[in-house]
Amino acid sequence: MSGVGQLQEALEAAEKSRAYITRLDWLDIGESFLKARLYLDSDLFVQVYRNDKYSTTNFALIQGEIRIYGCDELSGKWHRHPADDPTRHDTSAEGDRAVSLSEF
Repeated sequence: MSGVGQLQEALEAAEKSRAYITRLDWLDIGESFLKARLYLDSDLFVQVYRNDKYSTTNFALIQGEIRIYGCDELSGKWHRHPADDPTRHDTSAEGDRAVSLSEF
């Protein structure tokens, strides 16, 4: 199964199994990409993006319209946007570790 297919299943499972998730919105989905939001509150959500063609994955915790934490994979290489400075790219050993949706 592709990364998109696995992530789609993980999003649907999270919506069903985690009481703090209020809804799942599919923003865009295709054969090799998806973009979705898992809402925790009306202005707090996890935005999820995956593109298999470019080995790109983005998990961002967004409050209002501001990313407050994130983990990104670009061309197979991960980095983190830490909560103390979400504009920074943390490429330390912890920051460049691959992250699953459930871990995020």
